[in-house]
Amino acid sequence: MNITDLLKKDTILLDLGSNSKEAVIDELVTKLDQAGRLNNKEKFKEAILAREAQSTTGIGEGIAIPHAKTSAVKTPAIAFGRSKQGVDYSSLDGQPSHLFFMIAASEGANQTHLETLSRLSSFLMDDNFRKKLEKATSADEIMEIVNAKEKKEAEDDIPEDAPSTGGNILAVTGCPTGIAHTFMAADKLKATAKEMGVSIKVETNGSGGVKNRLTPEEIEKADAIIIAADTKIETERFKGKPLIQVPVAKGIHEPRQLIERAVRKDAPIYQGSGGSSSSDADAKGRTGFYKHLMNGVSNMLPFVVGGGILIAISFLFGIYSADPTSDQYNRFAEMLMTIGGSNAFYLMVPVLAGFIASSIADRPGFAPGMVGGLIAITSGIEGTSGSGFLGGLIAGFLAGYLTLLVKKGLEVLPTLFDGLKTVLLYPVLSIGLTGLVMLIINPPLTTIYTGLSDWLQALGDANLVLLGIILGGMMAIDMGGPINKAAYTFGIAMLDADQFQFIAAIMAGGMVPPLATALATNIFKNKFTEQERQAGKSNYALGAFFITEGAIPFAAADPARVIPSIIIGSAAAGGLSMLFDIGLRAPHGGIVVAGLVDGNPLLYLLAILIGTIISAFLIGFLKKDLEKE
Repeated sequence: MNITDLLKKDTILLDLGSNSKEAVIDELVTKLDQAGRLNNKEKFKEAILAREAQSTTGIGEGIAIPHAKTSAVKTPAIAFGRSKQGVDYSSLDGQPSHLFFMIAASEGANQTHLETLSRLSSFLMDDNFRKKLEKATSADEIMEIVNAKEKKEAEDDIPEDAPSTGGNILAVTGCPTGIAHTFMAADKLKATAKEMGVSIKVETNGSGGVKNRLTPEEIEKADAIIIAADTKIETERFKGKPLIQVPVAKGIHEPRQLIERAVRKDAPIYQGSGGSSSSDADAKGRTGFYKHLMNGVSNMLPFVVGGGILIAISFLFGIYSADPTSDQYNRFAEMLMTIGGSNAFYLMVPVLAGFIASSIADRPGFAPGMVGGLIAITSGIEGTSGSGFLGGLIAGFLAGYLTLLVKKGLEVLPTLFDGLKTVLLYPVLSIGLTGLVMLIINPPLTTIYTGLSDWLQALGDANLVLLGIILGGMMAIDMGGPINKAAYTFGIAMLDADQFQFIAAIMAGGMVPPLATALATNIFKNKFTEQERQAGKSNYALGAFFITEGAIPFAAADPARVIPSIIIGSAAAGGLSMLFDIGLRAPHGGIVVAGLVDGNPLLYLLAILIGTIISAFLIGFLKKDLEKE
């Protein structure tokens, strides 16, 4: 599709009569409405003004690109207006604007429309193109200038995925609407980098999704990253890299300065979102099944943690305090139980399934995943709560891969149906297929799930202690890696099945490594550097709040001595927690929720303390003195 398929003579105003920003917007909106491109003039204007409230679309260089994507648009279109005297449009460079392109994108605009609108934004970065528009004397000439530019760009086009010729600078651009600024900044960065002899790859986060996505391998090799965006960008993948973060306008107006900074690595090293817990998904190094599973688990955790802690607090008022028929009844406790148990916990499995499916099939997978997860917990055998966590896992992967199958099957349709696919065909087919399969397989899954739960509940004390030792030790093997996550995920599954001892043992085991390394740096000072002793102080807090990763630097520095030491202590804490018959309804929080355990909280703290002391002294005995090393 060409730009002139959206920009027509009946949407061109060569001489704007307006002398203010709002008047210009009103004049262009009226032009689009008179040309029959809008469903609702007032709603479209509201959408344009709402976008202006986020940040001005007066990008400087005498250009303004007011734009909106809304159901108030009947047909995607572009209106062009020109003001010879110039209008104060609150432009980023403080100069009056002379050229105005109002972009009207419909809610269901297909990919072709969005790419065409974005291409116009890129053209406006060309000085010669703008000068020709300023000098044009008729609407026909405007159309000819645009057509000529498109033809030239098509001849000079270089594929986005062309191999890099050198350099290690990466960039990401994005704006709230994802139509104009995103691509203007990307083109400006690429053009400037070419002038400077610097090779760059730019990922765009536009309304049509992420384009030219940066790969883990490219990020690993990158010297620095530039993010020029006014919208949320996935940044955890850039952990450990020099990261420059600026508004998208900086990418348009200061590309040379940004690239020069990136080449010099003149930027702070990105540390991530701040101390991921043992329950967070790794942002790096995940592929396939594990990646999808952890995407589901990490997005489910806020529901589990928030709901679990609220449930645990309700029990402080009495074990039956949420039951209106009990003498212990307390209205506030009942409210907490309703919020945590009847709502947050109820959403746990559907959210797990939804985000597993969206990890596999992107956004189209989310709805069928949610529906499949809901069926898992509501359509099992009568008298049960369905197949729970197990059913949710299966529903997530089922929905994700069925959605991929649906998307693949619909690729044969003409591009005319692209907009219809996302709003109608994908959801109807993927939700329908996922729902049908889940309704068939959920009863046998429920039998398996309830059987597993009953078997674990029937285990003798000795077997439970052994299982606690294994789970506690697993938490310390890789401290946030796949083994740690496998143990933690098992604990959440059992929490969903009303088996509370397992997550208690797992949390005890996960708290020991950072606490033990902290204690060891205090007791055996001659075995640690000054830097390690300082890091050890912060590990008291990390361990207390169940952030196992605090021990990773110590394990990485001396794995042969530290890792076996913390595994033994974590296993002891997990086993003792089981031996003391400690249960926990909150899957996170560490010391914050220790007082909310089912059982004796002092015995729970004793289990953690014993595990910590065992590991700390093993570390001290095994590590050599610094002088000897």
